[in-house]
Amino acid sequence: MLRPLQCIVFLLLGLAAACSQSVKPMPPAPMLAPSLPTATVAAPPAAVTPSVAAAAATAAPVLTAEREAAFVAEAAQNSGMTPAEIRAWLAQARYQQSIINAITRPAEGKPWKDYRPIFLTEMRIQQGRTFYLEHRSELDKTAADTGVPAEIIVAIIGVETNYGRITGTYRVLDALYTLGFFYPRREEFFRSELSHLFALTKEERLDLATLKGSYAGAMGWGQFMPSSYRNFARDGDGDGRRDLLGSTKDAFASIANYFIGHGWQTGKPAFVPAVADAGAAPFVPENFEAKYSLAELAARGYRPRDAGAPDLPATLLTLEGANGSEHWIGYQNFYVITRYNRSPMYAMAVHQLASEIAAGVSSVP
Repeated sequence: MLRPLQCIVFLLLGLAAACSQSVKPMPPAPMLAPSLPTATVAAPPAAVTPSVAAAAATAAPVLTAEREAAFVAEAAQNSGMTPAEIRAWLAQARYQQSIINAITRPAEGKPWKDYRPIFLTEMRIQQGRTFYLEHRSELDKTAADTGVPAEIIVAIIGVETNYGRITGTYRVLDALYTLGFFYPRREEFFRSELSHLFALTKEERLDLATLKGSYAGAMGWGQFMPSSYRNFARDGDGDGRRDLLGSTKDAFASIANYFIGHGWQTGKPAFVPAVADAGAAPFVPENFEAKYSLAELAARGYRPRDAGAPDLPATLLTLEGANGSEHWIGYQNFYVITRYNRSPMYAMAVHQLASEIAAGVSSVP
C-alpha cells in the first residue's frame, strides 16, 4: 500500500507527463492574404522620415467649394468669361508656397539705410543712363506729351525690373490664385486682381497659361497689376494693342498715364530736404497725402533746408539713414509715386535714382 507522500509524488509526475503531451509548438504565423489591403497595416513610427513629415505639414491648402462658387459667380459677371471657363482656369492654377514666403518678407520691410543700397548702386545708375540714351527719342516725346519727366519713367522701370531684365518668373495665374485665396491679410484685393486678370486676357489677347510676372502678379516693364493694366495702359506705338510686356513705347506711355491719373503736377518737385529744429517732437503723418502748409510743418519743428522751396501743400517724411535720421518734405508728386508702390522708401528710391540718371544724361547731346 502506498504511503500518502508517495501518492502525491506519483500524482505530480502524472500531471507533468499529461501536460507535456498536450502542449505543442505554435506554428509560424501565416502571411497576410494577398487580398488584404496594405493600407490597413500601420507603418512603425521609425518609418516616418523628417522629409515626409515636412511635406505633409506644407501640403497645398485646398480651395473650398463654397469660396470657389462665390468667386466664380462674381468673376463671371465682371470679366466676360463664362463660369465654366473660370472654373477651368482655377483648376489649372497652382498654390505656390514660395509666393507666400516672398510677400511676407518684402524689401520694404528694411530700414532706409539698407533699402537704399539695393537700388542706388553705381551699376543701376549707369544702366539707367544707358537705357535713357538708347530710348531717348521715345522717352522725350512721352515726357513732352504728358509732362511726366523721362528720368522718372526710366527710374520706375529701373526699380521695378532692372530696365526690363527681371520681369518675373511666376505664372500670374498662380500668383493671384495663391494670394487671392490663401493670404488672408490682403486676399480680397488679390481676388479682385484675379478677376481683372480674366478680363484682361480676353481684352488684350494674352495667353493666361504662360503669362509670367512677379510674385504679386504684376506684369511687364513697369510691373502693372491687372487692374492698373486695364485702367491706365496706353497704346504708345500705335499698333492697336496695349502691350506692356513687349513694347517699350507702350510701357513708357502707360507709366506716364498712371502718374497723370493719380494727379502728377508737371514741373513741380517731389521732395526737398528738410531740417528739424532742436527739440522737435517726432512727427509721422497718418498717410502720405500732401495736406500741410510749410507753416504748419514749421510749427511742428520741420522746415525746408532751402528757403526757396515751393510753398505748396506738403507732408513730412523721416527715414533711418546711414548717418542718422533724414527729414524730407514731400509734395503732391511724392504722393503720386506712392500710388505706384505704397512704400515711402520706394518713392524716395525712384526720386533719387531719377535724379542720378538725369544728372548723367543732361550734358549728352
